[in-house]
Amino acid sequence: MSQPALYRELAPWFHLLTHPGEYAEEAETYRALLVEGARRPVRTVLELGSGGGNNASHMKAHFRLTLVDLSEDMLAQSRALNPECEHIQGDMRTVRVGRTFDGVFVHDAIDYVTTEAGLRAAIATAYEHCAPGGVALFVPDHVRETFEESTQHGGNDGRTRALRYVMWTWDPDPCDTEYVADFAYLLRDETGSVRAVHDRHVCGMFERATWLRLLADAGFEPEVVPARHDEAEGSEIFMARRPGS
Repeated sequence: MSQPALYRELAPWFHLLTHPGEYAEEAETYRALLVEGARRPVRTVLELGSGGGNNASHMKAHFRLTLVDLSEDMLAQSRALNPECEHIQGDMRTVRVGRTFDGVFVHDAIDYVTTEAGLRAAIATAYEHCAPGGVALFVPDHVRETFEESTQHGGNDGRTRALRYVMWTWDPDPCDTEYVADFAYLLRDETGSVRAVHDRHVCGMFERATWLRLLADAGFEPEVVPARHDEAEGSEIFMARRPGS
């Protein structure tokens, strides 16, 4: 799984690119789906690929969260934002925490899984950590059927620093399972100096049928559910229930 500069040396800038406050509506959507989808009360949630902890900063009011991410630099950002949550360094394809949870949440970090074998492994991790009657929620940015090239921009000001970005999402080869998100960052530091950085994110994209097949193969009862927030344009959410109660 690739580690773009944003998740390594640029991790201290992460919350200027995407601020936790921007996630309130989105996180509420995921909270509601976890509660609605499970056949048991949802008190504990494992987030695989938790990044800088933006969703967790809202969901921690409702669940006891365990946050797993591959990047120690990103975990440091999340620990500062969410000190009350448990943080574990690990790869979502291989990590084993040693216990089950009422819910498993996998946000857009799943995009960095670029092969079907890797996706199968990540789904197996979610299944192993999902208690009977629990639910796993997978939220990839794109599926093959609805992908469209796009350009976005944004950024935020901090107390002494600021960031602006352009993100260009495109697909070099429609016949494979990858697409590219090229970021251009403008970083203004405490002295007022501005530098530009290009950061390429190579991401995975799979057909809807592939998702549903792999989830069912793992033992889940999967379905596609509509996303109910403003950031959901073009995305699909896969709700996967583990049988039992």
